[in-house]
Amino acid sequence: MTEQDEERADSLFHALADRTRRDILRRVLAGEHSVSTLAAKYDMSFAAVQKHVAVLEKAGLITKRRIGREAMASGDVEAVRSVAAMLGEIEAVWRGRIARMDELFAADTPPSRKAPGNSREPEETAQKGH
Repeated sequence: MTEQDEERADSLFHALADRTRRDILRRVLAGEHSVSTLAAKYDMSFAAVQKHVAVLEKAGLITKRRIGREAMASGDVEAVRSVAAMLGEIEAVWRGRIARMDELFAADTPPSRKAPGNSREPEETAQKGH
C-alpha cells in the first residue's frame, strides 16, 4: 500500500472505531437524513453529532449537501465497499499464514502408530489387571 492508501485506511478505521459513528453510517446508508434529524436520535448535543458527521465525511464514508438551511447526509456505499476490500485483503493474508502453519505442522508430526493387538486404551488395560 502507498502512504496515501495507509492514511486513507487510518481515516476510515478511525471513523468506524466509534459506536455512534457506525450507527450514524448505518442510518445514512439506509437513506438520506438531515443532521438535525440524526441529532434527535442521540443523547448528546447537536454539536457533538455534527462532529461525528464531520469525521465520517472527512473519511469519505458520507457526503453532505445543503437543502436550504438543512445539511443532508448520505452514506457512500463505494467507500464502505473499500473498507470491506481492505478487510478482505487482511483476511487473505491471515488465511495464507494459517494454511502455511497447518502445512508445517503436518510435515513435522510423525504418523501415530499403535502396537499390533493393543487396541485398548491404557485405562482399560490398567483396570483389567485389578
